[in-house]
Amino acid sequence: VEIGESVRGEDVYIIQSGCGEINDNLMELLIMINACKIASSSRVTAVIPCFPYARQDKKDKSRAPISAKLVANMLSVAGADHIITMDLHASQIQGFFDIPVDNLYAEPAVLQWIKENILEWRNCIIVSPDAGGAKRVTSIADRLNVEFALIHKERKKANEVDRMVLVGDVKDRVAILVDDMADTCGTICHAADK
Repeated sequence: VEIGESVRGEDVYIIQSGCGEINDNLMELLIMINACKIASSSRVTAVIPCFPYARQDKKDKSRAPISAKLVANMLSVAGADHIITMDLHASQIQGFFDIPVDNLYAEPAVLQWIKENILEWRNCIIVSPDAGGAKRVTSIADRLNVEFALIHKERKKANEVDRMVLVGDVKDRVAILVDDMADTCGTICHAADK
């Protein structure tokens, strides 16, 4: 990585999507931040719409890492002064940082898209494909003045869904499934089958 022009005294914004080759992109971001800092930029803001390792925000089993915290530490050590991200998987990730973090929400854009693109939106039901998204879905449903439902995943062991149970009435309605992350879209596809 090489910064192509002087950033001395400048307020620099570096945009890294966080998608694709996650480790390569993260390392490239860290190097760019550091390169700008040692080139005497006054401030570096990392814009990371999809925060790397956001799902690893807590220890869910022994000897498991809290990788989101590690990423936060690495961004700070590299020299980031400010982070802008979107819809963090868990709000506690903001607390992993010692620098300001703006966690922007997609909800206003989602509401606008629903109203502009779904003709029957007043007769819709907003559905969360898992219990973790219930808060997000109820907020959207409340703002649209419609009902909500959710899918409850029954698991026999971690990362293995035994069955999915729909909680709510979606019969004869447009069901709008809203999730915070979609890597393989497996959860949302299984939920749509319900």
